[in-house]
Amino acid sequence: MKASTFVKAATLAAAASLIFTGCATGGGGGSATNGKAVWNEPTASLEGVTLTFGGGAVSDAGLTQVMDAFSEATGAKFEKVAYPDPYEQSLLTKVAVGDMPDLAAWQPTASQLTTLQPSKNLLSLDDAPWLDDLDPAVKDVTGFVGDTRYAALVTSPSVMGVYYNKGLFAQYGITEDPANWDEFIADAQSIKDQGGVPFYEAGGDMWPTQWWPQVQLAEQAQDGLWERVNTNEEQFTSPAILDAITEYKSLIDDGLFNADIKTATVIDQANAVLTGEAAMAVQVNALLLQMQSVSDTETIDANVGWFPISQDGNIATSIPDNKNGVVAFHTGDAEQEAAAAQFLNFWMTDGYADYIEAANAVSIKPDVQSPAGVPEVAKLISASLGTSVGSMQSLAVANADLYLNMAKMIQGTQTPEQVAEATQRQFAGLAQAQGLDGF
Repeated sequence: MKASTFVKAATLAAAASLIFTGCATGGGGGSATNGKAVWNEPTASLEGVTLTFGGGAVSDAGLTQVMDAFSEATGAKFEKVAYPDPYEQSLLTKVAVGDMPDLAAWQPTASQLTTLQPSKNLLSLDDAPWLDDLDPAVKDVTGFVGDTRYAALVTSPSVMGVYYNKGLFAQYGITEDPANWDEFIADAQSIKDQGGVPFYEAGGDMWPTQWWPQVQLAEQAQDGLWERVNTNEEQFTSPAILDAITEYKSLIDDGLFNADIKTATVIDQANAVLTGEAAMAVQVNALLLQMQSVSDTETIDANVGWFPISQDGNIATSIPDNKNGVVAFHTGDAEQEAAAAQFLNFWMTDGYADYIEAANAVSIKPDVQSPAGVPEVAKLISASLGTSVGSMQSLAVANADLYLNMAKMIQGTQTPEQVAEATQRQFAGLAQAQGLDGF
């Protein structure tokens, strides 16, 4: 799992600012489609058409399968465009000068879609033919900027939650999932008191650190926290967010984490929970994918469980990544735009069952069964989306580098207050670049 899957705001700021200041030359509403996707039949002939697809992380096996199937059905060809890491920054730089692929994998959150200046550069997918066939619990979870849908959701979105080792829970006498944050921490303390390692954090990879404050904020996110942050009514320095950051630091100081928290990686984290070196990890779907890369479904099902956690209950926090979403660009070439939309239509209709099978992913269409090899944890995660709340990345107007500052706190170079202050400064700068009121 590369850190670029969860976009680094600092590395994107310069590229995004080119778009916000009007340097992009693509799109602009000059084509016959006027920025709205045209939905031709999924298998209509596209002989002689070549579609470019910008890299990213949309399940390589599944993407290859659906591309091959579409080519066979329509005669279209594909050119995969690889962008240097960090992928998102490289693609934004290209978009800023009008050099866009026809389609690209992209994190379908409001903050990341906004960096593409979607009203100018992306096709609206509001009238996509497959929308009514999606699971109602996930249909409208993500993909929007304002009221306009700009991303196609192709797999079940990633979710923040707690992965745990079933054997260790049994060993330490934990027979039920905790029902709120206090019970969660009480279970962790019980594990520590009995000589175990309650939590495992991948501080060396840095990006996972941001999940800890976010899961604590689920109820407040439901109550409009990020909307208030977006208008500068609240800040990262306000008590709600600062207290969540401080709580995480306190848990570290209390010795509830792995001793090598400063250097441990997500690979280490996956192995620790899978093998029982540690009891729990707060993570997103990336941890399951890492487990699947080193183990099989039977072993994962036998050893790993999952539950959502929030301050007052078990509200999940969704964080779609670029494995989940695809965008189609408004290039100004009506034929290419229609072909790109047709590919999305095929992907999500005629080609979806075979795609999900090849990707070994949870289906988001009730009439298409998930493959038999999907781990039970993946099904639990997907089922939590019906009562989930959006993450900072989903609901805030910009994705500031909270995780970098959190990682500095783990290393001992920033206090919780400094984490909040640094994150707020960057968030305000990104909001100003978008011309938002209040900043």
